[in-house]
Amino acid sequence: MNVTRIRLGVVGAVAGTLALAACERKPPVHPPAPPEVGVIAVAPQAVATTTELPGRTNAFLVAQVRARVDGIVQHRGFNEGEDVKEGQRLYKIDPAPYIAALNSAKASLAKAKANAVAATALAERDKPLVVANAISKQEYDNAVAAAGQAAAEVAAAKAAVDSAQINLHYTDVISPISGRVGISQVTPGAYVQTSQATLMATIQQLDPMYVDVTQSSVDGLRLRREFAEGRLDTAGPNAAAVTLTLEDGRAYPLQGKLQFRT
Repeated sequence: MNVTRIRLGVVGAVAGTLALAACERKPPVHPPAPPEVGVIAVAPQAVATTTELPGRTNAFLVAQVRARVDGIVQHRGFNEGEDVKEGQRLYKIDPAPYIAALNSAKASLAKAKANAVAATALAERDKPLVVANAISKQEYDNAVAAAGQAAAEVAAAKAAVDSAQINLHYTDVISPISGRVGISQVTPGAYVQTSQATLMATIQQLDPMYVDVTQSSVDGLRLRREFAEGRLDTAGPNAAAVTLTLEDGRAYPLQGKLQFRT
């Protein structure tokens, strides 16, 4: 009886173990499906090269207006900071002494012309007399020399008149270029001198204007080499483009063509 019980217990334990092993059996694992692979066609294409450079603006033309005659400034014909036109009168210098100098030069010219007429007429009268031996050859030569000297005096008087007219013209200080005028360095009542080349005002032409940028020599040589080798385009739809960005980040609109200087 005891032996039977022991056998039954062993059989029951074995059966329990078999049942537990049957419960823990897993289904067979299948291999994973192959992953999907995409295909991309590779082709060469142009890539833009961007370089940011610091720069500053400079006027296209700068003209310093200086006194060309001595005198007292009578009038100023512009407002500081406004745009002026080429040929516009900026200042008026007292013209009185230059008007007097011009009148004196004109009077000297008239006197020289009168002397020239008399000297020429005398030489013409002496010409037949010297042929007839009525006067000496020396006397005739003196008359001819006097006529020539009178003609030279006329030419010198004309030059003096031209010089006086130029000086009178310089009493109107005009703008040599169109642009924006800065601070006036003189006021009405100031005395200006040509010997000191008195600076009166400065005018800057801002349209067009230069933008000077700073670039290292290494980068500059590299860009030149790439342009020479054809790796960068200088013309056509892919040509080099330039944009200007202000300090506040806004883009400055560029109008017309750009001109580069190195």
